Amino acid sequence: MNISDMNWFQVETYLQSDDRAIVPLGSTEQHAFLSNSVDSILAARLAQEAAAPLGVVVFPVLAFGITPYFATFPGSISLRMDTYARIIVDVLDSLATSGFRRVLFVNGHGGNTPGQTAALEWLNSHAYCRIRWHNWWNAPKTLAKVHEIDPIASHASWMENFPWTRLPNIGMPAERKPMVDLDKLKTMGAPAVKDYLGDGNFGGHYQRADDEMQAIWEVAIAETQALIRDGWA
Repeated sequence: MNISDMNWFQVETYLQSDDRAIVPLGSTEQHAFLSNSVDSILAARLAQEAAAPLGVVVFPVLAFGITPYFATFPGSISLRMDTYARIIVDVLDSLATSGFRRVLFVNGHGGNTPGQTAALEWLNSHAYCRIRWHNWWNAPKTLAKVHEIDPIASHASWMENFPWTRLPNIGMPAERKPMVDLDKLKTMGAPAVKDYLGDGNFGGHYQRADDEMQAIWEVAIAETQALIRDGWA
């Protein structure tokens, strides 16, 4: 259930029988030839598709994250770590006040990891709640499926190129880009990162067959559904 399709009376009724909530987390940042909202699009869609058969409430995606390394790519927006941590805590405070007790964050952006620490700190004073933080793209079964198809995959490469993250009338390079040196990348400020990456892809093919992408998506949905459904105690 999408919270945007509910009024507060309906949420109150929902909470009489279920206390689970899903909060997708994304980012607005460069993804080479793909949408700048890739992380938000994927987190939101995955949360909605995984939750729909279970009837669990899904909140709107938090579309801004922590991405300082892409600061000089036009259109990328980065929040400071303390700002992001406070947003996560404010979200949790609000959910707990409403009566939600089990919260799954479906995270689509690696830079958002400090939010998980903030959530764990929050739990120390809210022992009656349960939180799960799900980095969907590198969850064990999903990542295994990615590697089964092509082990060379990373940011803005084929593994993020779904029909719903592509832009109309934008072609993709045919070659397989060599992987960048990720350790070297971590030593650079944003201007140097932009020069080093070029188009923004970290490495790998830019696109693979849609049936391969659908196979990954189905694994990701099943893996996310299992977290929504089981093992909260």
